[in-house]
Amino acid sequence: MELEVRHLRALCAIADTGSLHKAARELGVAQPSLSTQLRRIEQSLGGQLFVRAGTGCRPTPLGHAVLSRARPLVAELAAIVTETRAAVARAADGSSLRIGATASRALPGWLRRLRSRVPRTEPTLRMDVSANSLLRMVAGGWLELAFVHEVEGSPLCVPSGLSLRVLVEREPQFVTLAADHPAAERDEVRLADLADDHWMVDSTVDGEWEALGRVLREAGLEPDMLHGDYLTAYSLAATGEVVTVSQPTARPRSDVVVRPLQGDPIGVRLLLAARTEAELDLGYDELEAAYWEAARQAPAYREWLRRSGTPEGTRGRRERGQPPHLRPVPQER
Repeated sequence: MELEVRHLRALCAIADTGSLHKAARELGVAQPSLSTQLRRIEQSLGGQLFVRAGTGCRPTPLGHAVLSRARPLVAELAAIVTETRAAVARAADGSSLRIGATASRALPGWLRRLRSRVPRTEPTLRMDVSANSLLRMVAGGWLELAFVHEVEGSPLCVPSGLSLRVLVEREPQFVTLAADHPAAERDEVRLADLADDHWMVDSTVDGEWEALGRVLREAGLEPDMLHGDYLTAYSLAATGEVVTVSQPTARPRSDVVVRPLQGDPIGVRLLLAARTEAELDLGYDELEAAYWEAARQAPAYREWLRRSGTPEGTRGRRERGQPPHLRPVPQER
């Protein structure tokens, strides 16, 4: 078998994610297919490239040697693709804008504002639970902008050269629970009030499983943590089966309530990413307005903002090429 660029890209994805499962998801292939491909690559090269263990995959010495040669080749190809797409975009009328995002209540308002401005912009939206995947898509030229969140204590892997602008330095994460839960009567819920509950978290969202586990351990709690997507989590929360972390912009329903956690132990940083400052300007103002519109429509968050004295619409900082984990993280209140 002759090595191709797709094989090198697969090796880099496995090394970057540390997992065949995560690499397969990033590459858009089935895990068994990727495992078979890796075995064929190793057979072709005559040695084992990764050590497989319960904690994931890590490169062997031979794997490190191959990766050191593969990464520049993959990066060079990505640069060719990016430059070609940029040339095509410049030749077009410039009315389209490819944006990516993790889940947010601000998205409808952002899209609406982009479409209503003059001259009209027609956005196309790519959703992904992984902020890291979206950042790589921006770096690779697949997206112009990505609106992502960085979970406190779990820095994102920001590709070299990306420009970042902070929308919200620290957004507190709230809890969603059944309307008849005893803690629902509180304006703020203590973690101790939820000591006997099951928590449901989507572990495919970068950093969220680890962050919640860390916060619960620091509070001296060891409740059951269940994996599940957030649509399922909210449905089960309504029946009292679980409680779940939620964005503060989430709106209450008749069967669930959204409450702040006392002390705001879980926080995220909201970021807009692009390749250049000029591209950030293509969508930042509209996103900022959409976010604070969503905040005003969420009663629990609106009240939290009032009590905390947080100014609405504070302009985000420009962070050219500086990874988020190198920037100071505000202390918890």
